[in-house]
Amino acid sequence: MNLALFDLDNTLLSGDSDFAWAQFLIAKGVLDRELHEAKNAAFYDQYKAGTLDIHAFLDFQLAPLSRHPRTELDAWHREFMTTCIQPLIGAPARALVARHTECGDLLAIVTATNSFVTGPIAREFGIPHLIATIPAQKDGQFTGQPRGTPAFREGKIERVEAWLEALGLCWSSFGQSRFYSDSHNDLPLLEKVTHPIAVDADPILTKIATTRGWPHISLRD
Repeated sequence: MNLALFDLDNTLLSGDSDFAWAQFLIAKGVLDRELHEAKNAAFYDQYKAGTLDIHAFLDFQLAPLSRHPRTELDAWHREFMTTCIQPLIGAPARALVARHTECGDLLAIVTATNSFVTGPIAREFGIPHLIATIPAQKDGQFTGQPRGTPAFREGKIERVEAWLEALGLCWSSFGQSRFYSDSHNDLPLLEKVTHPIAVDADPILTKIATTRGWPHISLRD
């Protein structure tokens, strides 16, 4: 059995679900445009530059979840899936997931974006396992804080290893392990697997992948 791990934003999706969720809430009037739009863009720029403070970002991104009942959030997310996420899912991404599924590989999405936003997206792809940043809950209500280690940079390795351990597995359980990602922020996990694969990569990762001879593919229609 082989292991296939997928980054989500700008990898399987031709866009960023975290950024899109905040923009969706702004467009609905749930978040104040003047206050939140500039912050959302600034955090996204920091992510692309590799300077993101994940905890400061999570304070910003998870806070809206704590202000609304889960039924309302779920209704908004269904609309978000239809209007914002479905257009970002291309046939090549679906085909890649299908190939790994048909090969009998163990599949997981590994993403820094929180599991409330990404859970339905993983189900849309038919990927059975999701390793994402977990928004803490109390009595069924989000608290606005993360629980445990965010699935970001080195945290992705920690979270993947904990997941594998819970399944009674480890890295050496697999003949091959693959991780598909667009971002240089994912270098720790890319360097951990046996087969790192750059997908529509950012300029920094493109340069690294070229230097190291890693495959570089595109999943864009």
